[in-house]
Amino acid sequence: MALLRALFLALLAGAHAELPGCKIRVTSKALELVKQEGLRFLEQELENITIPDLRGREGHFYYNISEVKVTELQLTSSELHFQPEQELTLQITNASLGLRFRRQLLYWFFYDGGYINASAEGVSIRTALELSRDPTGRMKVSNVSCQASVSRMHAAFGGTFKKVYDFLSTFITSGMRFLLNQQICPVLYHAGMVLLNSLLDTVPVRSSVDELVGIDYSLLKDPVASSNLDMEFRGAFFPLAEGNWSLPNQAVEPQLQEEERMVYVAFSEFFFDSAMESYFRAGALQLSLVGDEVPHDLDMLLRASYFGSIVLLSPTVIDSPLKLELRVTAPPRCTIKPSGTTIAVTASVTIAMVPPNQPEVQLSSMIMDARLSAKMALRGKALRTQLDLRRFRIYSNQSALESLALIPLQAPLKAMLQIGVMPMLNERTWRGVQIPLPEGINFVREVVTNHAGFLTIGADLHFAKGLREVIEKNRPANARDAQAPSAPPASTPASTAAV
Repeated sequence: MALLRALFLALLAGAHAELPGCKIRVTSKALELVKQEGLRFLEQELENITIPDLRGREGHFYYNISEVKVTELQLTSSELHFQPEQELTLQITNASLGLRFRRQLLYWFFYDGGYINASAEGVSIRTALELSRDPTGRMKVSNVSCQASVSRMHAAFGGTFKKVYDFLSTFITSGMRFLLNQQICPVLYHAGMVLLNSLLDTVPVRSSVDELVGIDYSLLKDPVASSNLDMEFRGAFFPLAEGNWSLPNQAVEPQLQEEERMVYVAFSEFFFDSAMESYFRAGALQLSLVGDEVPHDLDMLLRASYFGSIVLLSPTVIDSPLKLELRVTAPPRCTIKPSGTTIAVTASVTIAMVPPNQPEVQLSSMIMDARLSAKMALRGKALRTQLDLRRFRIYSNQSALESLALIPLQAPLKAMLQIGVMPMLNERTWRGVQIPLPEGINFVREVVTNHAGFLTIGADLHFAKGLREVIEKNRPANARDAQAPSAPPASTPASTAAV
């Protein structure tokens, strides 16, 4: 009975799970590019390691090693890959660190000092970033595990006490190797938990698109890592005046199967429907043209078409400006098929005379059905749409006879839409909507593919800004001194290989 109850609850939870309107897949093909940029950032972070002074005594010899600085990082072998279930793992092997430090030695009354170069070799680092969804729906690095070791060190001692340093070199370099082992992982932990999270903070989650509408890119669950990294977003627009409003998602769930490009983005019909319904609820889908705003040829045609009605009006009204009003009567709906994407629009068209300081006089009211074709494209990291009027029909909701009388208006009204309305729509839709990518990363060489109920866009990635530049711009004010949210993991013990 308990098993049946658990199964029932699981099915019930699955039935009420929210479907994503947008999915993003980052494939393993993107990791080489990410690794190159990440290793440059890692080199700079490791060069900022602060190594404590090393002081001690051996018989009558007193020594002090101070001002230890990492001067360079040489990487011979590195690998970045996704690790199931939620990890991104970086493995570095057989690397080397260049060091410079100050030496001070006191033997009885004799003193020796100066700067010297050294190298740490056989450096191995393995760090894994655990990715998850935070309470706001943003992707975060929730934990960093790290193992690091330095196999051996070499230091070219010289000067008055060269033989003494040769005698002490094993002891001194072993101490420095131990200190290096203890410093590498805290640096990587801070880089992941603080600095990379500051980069992820640049990904839009719930933000405004314009003065009327916003978009919600909240993650619906933790990212899933396999051979790729898959993320599911709400992908829903909303009117800013109704921040808590949401459209139920009853569309087909988008699917991602491809792995040939660096990244794939999928959008369901719900993504576009929520945008159009949000603008509809915000009152943006209407247009009113009065007087000189009505194209001259259309004004003359309308006056001729309704000449019989106009001459019956008061003389003070006959020469009044003409008004043409289009008002979408229901939220437009998007249909995505392998053959293309179309948007169905139904609107009312009202034609009236507008005498000065008098109530307007309605000449006609009709219904307009239109079908728009939509072509999607990614530019930078903005999803842009190009609309084209394909089908257009007007008819009267009063009588079939009046519908016949409207036939002469069909062509000029369609021309008016194509010349006057469509450019305004395309000016707005071509500005685009940002895709949830961090700052400094753009899409290039995109390919759009339509499916039944959703479309996918495959693209490669391009770093428009260096990782260091973006992180420095968004680095928390106290990041250099801040501690990570919890204690960093310990490195593996230093190797016992010979110095």
